[in-house]
Amino acid sequence: MPSNFLKFFSPFVRVMPEIRNPQREVSFKEKFVWTAIVLVIYLIMSNIPLYGVDLQESTDYFYWLRVILASQRGTLTELGIGPIVTSGLIMQLLLGSKMINVDMSDPYDRSMFSGTQKVVAIFLTAFNAIAYMLGGAFGPPEILGLENMVLIFLQLMFAGVIIVLLDELLQKGWGLGSGVSLFIAAGVAGQIFWNTFSFIEAPDEARLPRGIIIAIFYVLFDDDADTNIQDLWVRGQLPSILGLMTTIIIFVIVVWFEGTRVEIPLQYKGYRGFKGKYPMKLLYVSNIPVILVNALYANILFFGQIIAGPESGLRGQGYDFWLDLIGTFEYQSTGEGTGGYLIPSSGLIYILSPPQGIEALIDDPLRAVIYLLIFIVLCISLGKVWVDVSGLAPRDIAQQIIDSGMQVPGFRSSSKIVERILKRYIPTLIVLNGIIIALLSFMADSLGALTSGTGLLIAIGIVHQYAETISKEVAAEQYPSMRGFLGLD
Repeated sequence: MPSNFLKFFSPFVRVMPEIRNPQREVSFKEKFVWTAIVLVIYLIMSNIPLYGVDLQESTDYFYWLRVILASQRGTLTELGIGPIVTSGLIMQLLLGSKMINVDMSDPYDRSMFSGTQKVVAIFLTAFNAIAYMLGGAFGPPEILGLENMVLIFLQLMFAGVIIVLLDELLQKGWGLGSGVSLFIAAGVAGQIFWNTFSFIEAPDEARLPRGIIIAIFYVLFDDDADTNIQDLWVRGQLPSILGLMTTIIIFVIVVWFEGTRVEIPLQYKGYRGFKGKYPMKLLYVSNIPVILVNALYANILFFGQIIAGPESGLRGQGYDFWLDLIGTFEYQSTGEGTGGYLIPSSGLIYILSPPQGIEALIDDPLRAVIYLLIFIVLCISLGKVWVDVSGLAPRDIAQQIIDSGMQVPGFRSSSKIVERILKRYIPTLIVLNGIIIALLSFMADSLGALTSGTGLLIAIGIVHQYAETISKEVAAEQYPSMRGFLGLD
């Protein structure tokens, strides 16, 4: 029986559009085509501007959330995957903390759970759209007018439903992976490509192309260039040789860590001689902690801008001293006619923001150390919380091992014993995961990688997962009998 929580959403689930599960085996080529179609649709939506929006007079309070949300300012993907991710986290936390009872082995309960998650995502889309407009993300509400606000709301709701369906299309087995992963990876890859190969002139004194590779060729082969190759090692906030090398190094390091595992020997209880291993990655929780911490930071920054920003209604009311403790901000333009965003320059929010580039790191090393220590502690703490609610805790893994008919050689077949063995490894792996991911993210931001540290780590993890998925799909195409063994059925 589904819980009362799921019953409450059942009328909404019935009227929600749905992608049906494939009634036949979908070939790898067909999955690849559908995945490409989904990506193309999302990219097209990311380049269709919202009708009725004038960004020139607006401030992007959500600038720091863009990488996590895979969103594009002022377009149909303004909200990105934010509602889907938030809905998924809410439902996962409710399920993991046993606040709702769902039997995932029951097809009806499972369908109600996924349907409720879609409905919550649509509700969050409506809530976020209204909050964006009332918060002034598209300019002052009084200037927008009621007619424009209704039109913007309808556009964002339509785009939100399409994005939910695109994600469901992939997750139901018509494509590869999930829409959330695909959209994030595409956004980060696009940012890296832009910072590497862009021919657009950068807004600095040298007037070189923005793309670092193009800038290098320009300096090497243009006799009239006034810039030496040494000047490209560090270019302030622009892409640099140091940033390019940092991106490559972090990619190699993360891929190596993703492939490093701790293996616990196992054997089948009923069949002597049949042995196996339970592999646990060194990055046990992957990049989940850094995503959660950066989402927390981004929300603190958002509310900090609203409360203590230069346009806050509390400024000039006698609270400036306390507002300055929260943070002071400098306005940074994103280009002609596209508005801008706020950069913290002092206060608590300044400490919770990573140094952007090697120059910022050198100018204020104390801030960098404090930020890194807080970042590591939060990554470890949220990593532990995620393990407890997502079914990765020692007790959950131990029960899975016993239920599969396996045991640790030399020990009695008991979930308590297996749990005690797992507790020797998993807590240590969580701490190592938090430290490694935090250091790599900090390194990417401080050394000027071609995208944000969070975005880079997320994209590398997603690319690694897609590589594994594609290799499994190819193997299953060649050897259909291995589908169950590879976990594809």
